[in-house]
Amino acid sequence: MHTVVVGTSGVTASDVLAVARGGARVALSAEAVAALAASRGVVDALAAKPDPVYGVSTGFGALATRHISPELRAQLQRNIVRSHAAGMGPRVEREVVRALMFLRLKTLCSGRTGVRPQVARAMADVLNAGITPVVHEYGSLGCSGDLAPLSHCALALMGEGDAEGPDGGVRPAGELLAEHGIRPVELREKEGLALLNGTDGMLGMLVMALADLELLYKSADVTAALSLEALLGTDKVLAPELHAIRPHPGQAASAANMLAVLKDSGLTGHHQDDAPRVQDAYSVRCAPQVAGAGRDTLAHARLVAERELAAAVDNPVVLPDGRVESNGNFHGAPVAYVLDFLAIAVADLASIAERRTDRLLDKNRSHGLPPFLADDAGVDSGLMIAQYTQAALVSELKRLAVPASADSIPSSAMQEDHVSMGWSAARKLRTAVDNLTRVVAVELYAAARAVELREGLTPAPATRAVVAAAREAGVGGPGPDRHLAPDLAAADAFVRDGRLVAAAETVTGPLN
Repeated sequence: MHTVVVGTSGVTASDVLAVARGGARVALSAEAVAALAASRGVVDALAAKPDPVYGVSTGFGALATRHISPELRAQLQRNIVRSHAAGMGPRVEREVVRALMFLRLKTLCSGRTGVRPQVARAMADVLNAGITPVVHEYGSLGCSGDLAPLSHCALALMGEGDAEGPDGGVRPAGELLAEHGIRPVELREKEGLALLNGTDGMLGMLVMALADLELLYKSADVTAALSLEALLGTDKVLAPELHAIRPHPGQAASAANMLAVLKDSGLTGHHQDDAPRVQDAYSVRCAPQVAGAGRDTLAHARLVAERELAAAVDNPVVLPDGRVESNGNFHGAPVAYVLDFLAIAVADLASIAERRTDRLLDKNRSHGLPPFLADDAGVDSGLMIAQYTQAALVSELKRLAVPASADSIPSSAMQEDHVSMGWSAARKLRTAVDNLTRVVAVELYAAARAVELREGLTPAPATRAVVAAAREAGVGGPGPDRHLAPDLAAADAFVRDGRLVAAAETVTGPLN
């Protein structure tokens, strides 16, 4: 099995995906272990002094003014974990929890948190054992870190709370640790706090959303090309020289993808046939501009993610010169903003896809296709209600595009009086990505049927490959009305697991 080695300088997005989704093992580098030991020495030295140091010998948040005597400090660290493990609602997904824990381990290994090497090793052991703490949907305000989610993970390290075992069953964490030979961690000064202070949950969800959206934007380029072809549109608007004079890289990439998919099509360019047109509708003609803007948004979000993946987020931190300083680096604003930005781009990509689907079904705008792509319109309803479902998804996506990061709600007796809501932004983006997949699947379903109904005209080799692969995957073709939900589910799976893009790339080669 693949092993990800965590050092002092951060991790990559591929590392996060390997651990969160691929079940990769985790190991600590010798450099990381040395850095952990060195920073722990600084904390131990401060703990022995009479002067109060936040997080080492004081309370937390609004209670930071109390100096904690040495005999109570272990209890203090246990108590912060127990009291902060206050999440409610449904469990979040296993991959999110694994990303959360791995990214917290990344910061521990930076040598800036002051925890002992055995704490980091215990977290790696829990990941490697396939033990996943139970983390709940609600509890993070995205400031002072994803406090409640991280606390539930820290609680499991202590052998308390519940966790999911490798077999998927939820049991007491202490039992699972014992079965795998992992000793519960007995926290010392600073360690409870260090396990809770980070943007790890929202960052993990951002990294996974970026991976999913990279595939979905390629998928949307393919289905947009398929719709253009089914509507007998022109591919002249995709010419690279037109996009070169407005040099947005995402736009050029989307146009190039569509042009590659439509190469050698016998359906494009029929504007002057029975229903003359000068130009295609915006939803067809402007597809590269909208998808391209979304691609450029992805590029910006990826830059933010890369910076955060290289960061050490904790409060206080142990600096290279030995100082232990409080800071505000746990504030999730940088991550929260791009999570919300992506949700806006997702909603707009879904919106333009739905408009193309609606055009395919409308006999007044589809340039010769039967109403609703029905076999016997009137007796059959065709894909009428498939578009309703798509429209409902788009409407939901518009609601999910309302920024979470524009909100703030004070907490901790006004000590934490401005928060990022980044966890909430990440949670709604996951739903948005899921729904965008369904929207693209409905466009695929409609456009593939429409292309097949264009008798006497030959589709492009790439679109023929897509339609053939979809049919092999159980996505039904034209014909009398039947139960549509299974067909739509098959189309969803075809898009979601990458077979749509893979089918196109058998002809086009790698898409952008």
